[in-house]
Amino acid sequence: MLMLRRLLALLLLFPTLALAETFVFTAIPDQDESQLQQRFDKVARYLAAQLNTEQQKIEVRYIPVKSYAAAITAFRNNQVQLAWFGGLSGVQARRLVPGSEALAQGFEDQYFKSYIIAHHSAGIAPGETLPDSLKGKTFTFGSKGSTSGRLMPEFYLREHFQAAPEAIFSKVGFSGDHSQTIAQVQAGAYQVGAVNYSVWDTELAEGKIDPAKVKVIWTTPTYPDYQWTVRGDVDQHFGAGFKARLRDALLNMKDPDLLASFPRQSFVPASNADYAPIEDTAKAIGLLDE
Repeated sequence: MLMLRRLLALLLLFPTLALAETFVFTAIPDQDESQLQQRFDKVARYLAAQLNTEQQKIEVRYIPVKSYAAAITAFRNNQVQLAWFGGLSGVQARRLVPGSEALAQGFEDQYFKSYIIAHHSAGIAPGETLPDSLKGKTFTFGSKGSTSGRLMPEFYLREHFQAAPEAIFSKVGFSGDHSQTIAQVQAGAYQVGAVNYSVWDTELAEGKIDPAKVKVIWTTPTYPDYQWTVRGDVDQHFGAGFKARLRDALLNMKDPDLLASFPRQSFVPASNADYAPIEDTAKAIGLLDE
């Protein structure tokens, strides 16, 4: 009891000795898990350094999730307070947690795009429009909840063929993430697939893609995509002004090593309104209720 009283007295005299509060974030699993862990552990250290003040000690922790749906569930249940979402998963999460807000997006996320890629055996030449020769091929999307690996490619496929994917292709699959889509099409498990352009460009530069086996045959128009979304109640839990400090920390992320791991050249302000086109498209093809 004496030790407890002494500890309480110390905490009153030196409030900075108080236990750190834990702020938790996650990210949609759009790439290999080990790459995500390495990337976001660095982000956690950066955010902790930016969010700590003399009056408040913040421990920042990244937790991985197994699926896009799991990221949304963790956000809804307040297991995480911040998430790096894709366009669609961000819309879904904000609809479930009133008051949540898109804070920042990568500069490139204002002008995101998807690639349609094809195995060489499919015999499809690159073009400015979706080729009619896609009909009857086998096709894989990424995750069912992916903006760049499912939502937007499906929207343009439906628009061009005036049919659902199941009516266009002989077989439709969902690989789970962009890296898997590339691997499956390159191996010939599927003849054609839809992939995030950034993951493709990165893996191509790293020598993981054999251009003799798989190539880009079409590129979608641009659309808004990834963003950092925060719960609306963070100021209640972490104190007035916390959300503003978090936004500033994200927008001021300048370390080239940190930015290269996304990869993004910088982060810029984002708002919920930026993602209205994503919400409208998801409703149009039945992925969101009106």
